Amino acid sequence: MGEYELLARLGQVEIEEAGEMYRSFLRGAVREYVCRVIAAEVETLCGAPYHPDPSKGCCRAGSAPGSVLFEGRREEVKRPRVRKLKADGGSEEVPLLSYAAAREPSELRAILLRALCGGVSTREQKSVHPEIPSASKSSVSRLWVREGALIFQAFRERDIKRDDWLVLMLDGVRLANEFCAVVALGVAEDGTKHMLDFEIGASESGEVSTALTARLAERGFAPKEGCRLFCVFDGSKSLRKAAKKIWPDAVFQRCLVHKERNLRQYLSKKDWSELSLLMNRLRKVQGADDGRKSLAELRSFVGKKNAEALASLDEAGEELIALHLLKVPNTLHKNLLSTNIIENSIRNIRLKTGRVSRWRKETD
Repeated sequence: MGEYELLARLGQVEIEEAGEMYRSFLRGAVREYVCRVIAAEVETLCGAPYHPDPSKGCCRAGSAPGSVLFEGRREEVKRPRVRKLKADGGSEEVPLLSYAAAREPSELRAILLRALCGGVSTREQKSVHPEIPSASKSSVSRLWVREGALIFQAFRERDIKRDDWLVLMLDGVRLANEFCAVVALGVAEDGTKHMLDFEIGASESGEVSTALTARLAERGFAPKEGCRLFCVFDGSKSLRKAAKKIWPDAVFQRCLVHKERNLRQYLSKKDWSELSLLMNRLRKVQGADDGRKSLAELRSFVGKKNAEALASLDEAGEELIALHLLKVPNTLHKNLLSTNIIENSIRNIRLKTGRVSRWRKETD
C-alpha cells in the first residue's frame, strides 16, 4: 500500500489532493535536478564555484530569470550566465546546452516540425498543439529557420554514391517570377527513385545548371560502371550542356510533356486533341522503327499547322525518341519519357509553399 493511498484511507487527504501533492513534489525534484545539471555544465566551463579556472577561458556572469518545461508546463528557474573572454578584452555570452535542452526538449521540436512539414501553418500550430508552450507563430518560425537550415544541409551533404545509377532527371521549377529551382533526381538499377539535389537561381541559366551538375559529380553521382547515363531533361539547352560536360557520353531524352506544352503554344485549341493523340501514340510505340514512324506522323501534322511549331519540333529531333532508339520495352516509357517523377514531387511541395507570396534570396 502506497503512502498517499494510506493517507487517503485514513481520511487525512483526498485522492485528488494526494495526486497533486505528488505532482508538485515531482516538479520540484525535476527543477532541482535540472539546476544541478546546469550547474555542472557551468562548472565545466568556468571551474569550481569561488575557484575560477582562467585556463578555461570562461567566467560566471551572474544569473537571470529562466524557465524549463515539465509535463507541458513552464517551471521557473534561475538561469546561470556564462561569458567567454575574448583576446581583445571583451566577452560574449555562452549559451548553455543543458538549459536549452530543458527549455525546449527535442521531442517537442520534432512534433512542431512534423506538423509544419505536413502543411500546418505557423499560425495554426497553437490550435493543433495547445499543450506546447513554444507553439506560438513567432516561436515556430524561429524554429524552422534554425532547424530547416540543418535539414537542408543534411540533405545536400548526405552520401549519394552508388554503383548502380542509371537515370538522371533534370527539371526547372518556377517558384516565383524571379525565382527558379533546378532539381535533380536519380533512378537506380533496382528502380528506386532518389531526390538528389537542387540549385536556386533566377532562371535555368548555364551558371545554375553547371553548379548543380558539378556538385552532383563531386558528391559521387556517376552511372553504373560500363553503362552510359540516361538523362531525361525538360529541354533547357543550359541543362543539356551542363550535363554533357560532366557525362559526355550520356543519352539525352527530351521530356514529352514539356514538348507537348510547348507545341500547344503555337497551335489552335481545336488542334490540341489531335496533338495529344499523336503524342500518346509516340509514348506507346516500341522500338526505333515505330518511334521514327510516329515522330514522322507528328512532324507531318505539326508542319501543316504552324511553321514555328515545326521548328520547335525539329529542334528537339531524335532526342524525343532517344528511349525508343535504345530498344527497351515500352513498359519503361511511362516513367522515362518525361520528368513527371520530379513534377509529382514538386506538386506535393507546392501544397505547402502555396501560401508563400514573396520569395527573397536574402532570407534564404
